[in-house]
Amino acid sequence: MYDAGLPFNCVNYKTFDKFIEAVGQYGPGMKPPSYHEVRVTHLKKEVKKMDQIIEEHKVEWNKFGCSIMMDKWTTQNGKMIINVLVNSPRRSVFLESHDASNSSTDGSKMYSLFRNTIDKIGKANVVQVVTDNASENVSAGKMMEAIYPNIYWTPCAAHCINLMFGDIFKENPYALVFIKAVKVYAYISQRPLLLNLMRKFTKERNLVRPAKTRFATTFLTLHSFYLQKANLRKLVLSTEWKDNKYAKEAAGKEAAKVLIAPSFWNDVVRALKVGGPLIRVLRMVDGEKKPPMGYLYEAMDRAKESIAASFDGNVRKYEKVFEIIDTRWNNQLHRPLHTAGHLLNSGLFYKNTSDETLDSEVWIGYHACLEKLIPNSATIDLIGEEFGKYSQADGLFGLPVAIRARDKRSPGFISTEEDASTFDST
Repeated sequence: MYDAGLPFNCVNYKTFDKFIEAVGQYGPGMKPPSYHEVRVTHLKKEVKKMDQIIEEHKVEWNKFGCSIMMDKWTTQNGKMIINVLVNSPRRSVFLESHDASNSSTDGSKMYSLFRNTIDKIGKANVVQVVTDNASENVSAGKMMEAIYPNIYWTPCAAHCINLMFGDIFKENPYALVFIKAVKVYAYISQRPLLLNLMRKFTKERNLVRPAKTRFATTFLTLHSFYLQKANLRKLVLSTEWKDNKYAKEAAGKEAAKVLIAPSFWNDVVRALKVGGPLIRVLRMVDGEKKPPMGYLYEAMDRAKESIAASFDGNVRKYEKVFEIIDTRWNNQLHRPLHTAGHLLNSGLFYKNTSDETLDSEVWIGYHACLEKLIPNSATIDLIGEEFGKYSQADGLFGLPVAIRARDKRSPGFISTEEDASTFDST
């Protein structure tokens, strides 16, 4: 590893354990592969193996449909790459990537990429195309839905929630308190003497460095300040701070003034009350523990309830935040797929049958989803009959094993090959 300059996290790969075990089982005299074998022979075998895995995934796509996910990112050398992944009950698989460095990715070109990928997979197998909320993707999504009326374009939930954070932290007092926190952090971190002094008081804990690309980092930065509130106040009130030459500068005095002021910490708490519930939603949709589609509608409702409760129902304190959340939710994030996922999530459905969350909006979204995804009216009628059994927990839905699974298994989630075979058989 040291000689070849391999990253140290190689040892965390599961394949590293298998590699070491295989070498050990072979024993002395094992001949390493040649450069040609690694570059050609074994690589071709690995590509063939991956092709077989994708073929297995295609079986799931044909049975249950799939989602196309496109992720645009920039490499360290400035190249723009678009990764294309496909998600199904067998989880996500990387399909291909496109180098978009030498061409602009406007709406027409993104639509062309959508269309080529859909045609490659089969339009009958695609439920949705998921991208971030960039303007070219919005435009491409509209063009795609016009040509493929049975396929959804869905903006990335994590990106939309990040944009909510961005909008919220443009408003005061959230914008102002974050600016103050950034100035304090920048002043201390850019002066080694102050930085080391701060670490002494915070027990070597650093404050989160603000990032330009993730708006939610504003919340994490303020949260780290709040966790160190007592230590930061002790820092600027200490003899070591007062005796430091930097603390006597105008900016140093201003930093101390900010950290001592009750108004600053009150605004930090207010920002955390707003950001805390949203960060929980972000972690859910940005994680891989469970498919978020069936949980997003409920999670956003609970987040708003939590925000309102944290302000004791004083609407004046959070009405602007709710306007921002509702604008992003209604215009970008909320889709009939989310309401359908909410209804078909048994862990939530049977708890909320008498709840206000099952309002007309949910049912309208559910039926709109059926009409879009399933062009065959006879099939829709059959689904309606099956849904009646589901809603009343009749037949298989009422079995003890099904009842126990409501809160244990996420809808559409297969965790192992064994689970996959069980899923196929049922």
